[in-house]
Formats: sequence, structure tokens, C-alpha cells
Amino acid sequence: MTTAKSTARAARSSTLFRRTARTGYAVLGVVHIIIGALAVSIAVGAGGDADQDGAMEQIRSTPIGGALLWCVAAGMFALAIWQITAAVVAAAPDEAKRWGRRASLLGAAVAYLVIAGMASVYAVGGRADAEETTQTLSARVMAAPGGVILIVVLGLGVIAIGVGFIVGGLRRVFEKTMDLPEGAAGKGVATLGVIGYIAKGIAVALTGTLFVVAAWTQDPDKAAGLDAALHSLAALPLGRIALLLVGVGLAVYGVFCFARARLARM
Repeated sequence: MTTAKSTARAARSSTLFRRTARTGYAVLGVVHIIIGALAVSIAVGAGGDADQDGAMEQIRSTPIGGALLWCVAAGMFALAIWQITAAVVAAAPDEAKRWGRRASLLGAAVAYLVIAGMASVYAVGGRADAEETTQTLSARVMAAPGGVILIVVLGLGVIAIGVGFIVGGLRRVFEKTMDLPEGAAGKGVATLGVIGYIAKGIAVALTGTLFVVAAWTQDPDKAAGLDAALHSLAALPLGRIALLLVGVGLAVYGVFCFARARLARM
């Protein structure tokens, strides 16, 4: 572990690595702004795929889409590695908190690696249907002994992550990892963070709810990811208004990520 920590600290001392990882936050911002815009499009009846697939497709449709997607992949990969090194050197007053922080950082790293991989697939002209993949994997898991229980646990875990985002936004936990400026600028960034965290938390919690519903009804098609979760929200009474607010909130989270790229302690 000492050697691993030394290697992680050495990597984190690299200015180039740090700047590339900061770029990852900016890239994450772009992805969330696009997803937010697609969610708003669904809310007003225009349709679209409001998930990472839809975001990658939108980026690829631009004149320099291929190059932009490679930038997305590089930025997200660097940010994922940064999170992993942070997990290696993580410190906390007691063992439980230290491992809890490591789990959080490693979970974020996995999410960033998924986005990096998806961007790479789209960059070479491929397509990754996250909704279909999720449904297929859910069907296989549910067909196995104890699979339904596993899907319920997974769904509850995703819901817990969503609630964590909401609580984190309300408590402004992101301020602990950022150097916010004094005055109105700092308050503005904090406000973006609160709104963005809450909206992202709602979207994630809705996605987890679909896993629980899929297990309860034993219908793996219901475990269809973020886009399906947002479409399900739109189908509820006053759902389009709620989806509009969530979409705007996701875009706000994207703007917050740009601020984080500049202000994060790295």
C-alpha cells in the first residue's frame, strides 16, 4: 500500500495530469448540459434520448464530432484515474470513514470510465445502447437464482446514491472539495451546485426506482436506464413540468461542472 500511495502521490503532483483531470470536469459539464437539454426537449414534446447515448450522438453529429468525442474520452479517463489516485491516498479520522470515502471515489471513477468508454465507441463510428444493455443484463440476472433480490438491492443502491446527491446538494458538501471565491461569485457557484446536485439526485433516484419496479414486476424491460426514467417522469400528472425542472437542473449541474474544473482542489 505504501508503494501504491507513493505512486499515486507522484502522479497527482504532475501539472499535466492535474490539468487534464480538470478538463474531465469540463467535459462532464458538456455531457450534462446536453442531457439536460434533451430532457427539456422531451418535456416540451419534441422527443430525444436524454442519457449518455443521446449526448454522444449529439456530439458526433457536429462537424468535428469525432475529435470532440476523443477529447471527451481523454478527459473522462484522466478524471477517473485522478479519482482512483485520490482513493489510494484517502485519509479520514477512522477506518470506516476512510473506506467509505474510497468507495465513493472509486464509484465515481467507474462512472467516468463508462462515459470514457462510450465516447470512444462513438468516436470510431460505433453505437452503445445503454438502455438495451441494461435490459439484457437485468434479464440475465433476474433469470438466475436470487437474481430478483439482487436487482432490488441494485435499485435500492442507485436510489441511495440519488438521495446522497440530494442531501449533498442541500448540505453543500461540494464546498469541501472546492476553493470558492469570496462574495457573489462564490455564492453563485454554490447555488449552481445545490440546484445541480438536487436535479442529478432526482434523476439518479428515478433510475434506481425503475430497477426496483422491474424486479417487483419481474419485467426486465422496465430497468431501462436514465432516459426511460425521465420519460416515466414525463408520463406522471404534472410530470412534464417536473421533467422540465429536472432538465434545467441537469444543465445547471453541467454549468457547475465548468466552475468545478476551475475551482476544484486538485
